[in-house]
Order: sequence, then C-alpha cells, then structure tokens
Amino acid sequence: MSVDGAEGTEHAAADAERRWAAVSIVLILALLGVITFTGIHWASMPPSGIEPVDPTTLHVSGEFVEQNLGAQIRADGSVIVRLIGQQYSFTPQCVVVPADTKVTFRGTSADVVHGFLVTGTNANAMLVPGYVTTFTTQFSHLGDHLMPCHEFCGTGHAAMWAHVRVVSRTDFDRIMSEKSGGHCD
Repeated sequence: MSVDGAEGTEHAAADAERRWAAVSIVLILALLGVITFTGIHWASMPPSGIEPVDPTTLHVSGEFVEQNLGAQIRADGSVIVRLIGQQYSFTPQCVVVPADTKVTFRGTSADVVHGFLVTGTNANAMLVPGYVTTFTTQFSHLGDHLMPCHEFCGTGHAAMWAHVRVVSRTDFDRIMSEKSGGHCD
C-alpha cells in the first residue's frame, strides 16, 4: 500500500470518529435539554389532581386527624379508607373493608416517601409527604392481605407493614356499627 493510501485511510477514520463524537455530543445535549425542560415544567406547573397537605399538622387538623383514619362508609355505599405512613408504621395498623365494594384509599406520609402495596391485589401507590395519594379498587377475595411498605424508608423499613382485612358486606356493616373506623380487633 502506498503512503498516500494509508494517509487517506487514517484521514477517513479520523473523520468518522469526529462525526460519531459530534452525534454523541448532540444526543447528550438533547437529553440534558429534555431533562431540564421537564424538571422546570413540573416544578412550575404540577400535574392536575395533586392535593397538597401539610405533613407537620396531619394529626392536629384536617382530613387525617385520628378520628378520620380507617374505613368509613360513604353516602353512596362505597367505602373510603384514610391512612398515614410514617417511619416505621402505617396508621391504622389494620383496616377492615368489604368485598365486592368500591374502596377508595386516601393516604399521605408524615415524614418520608413510603410505598403502599396490598398483596394479591392491584392496590399499589406511593405515599409522598406533602401530598395526598388517592386510588380506588375493589377486593373480590375474603381474607387478610399483607400491606408492606415497598419503598425503602430507613433502618426500620423491613418491619413496616399493616393489614387489610376483606370481609363480607354483612360482616363489614356489623363491624362498622360496633366501632368507628373499621379497624381490626
């Protein structure tokens, strides 16, 4: 091979490397631009449906005071369950809900981000301090469901769990007439 041919090959390789380096830099800058835009957009205009709550006054006033926690029957026959996650427990520790009935969970965190999962069901959410998390589900199988925190929240995380006890509607109505809050025995 001649010297000119080797120089041409080296020149072509250097040009290809420069093109790939430029493409890589453009992609990195585009990704950084998307991340920056998204962060600023979400910070200045949070998504609709976000309900703020003051985590420092949860137990003192508002929706999450102690007498409102647990299950309550709504006027339409559906059930609402309010709960608070805090290191390293859920309050209430056990909630009774009726089977085959629309159940709306409303929860928040008093301190750090906690996960909320009802095993064997589609109930799965995050409890974020300063915000109310709401989701609606229906339970078809009677029995106790473990409710662990699935978001690492500190050294006591492994012991942070509660229960959701699904009972028949008749049993639920009896329990609710005997005590408020639909807490387990």
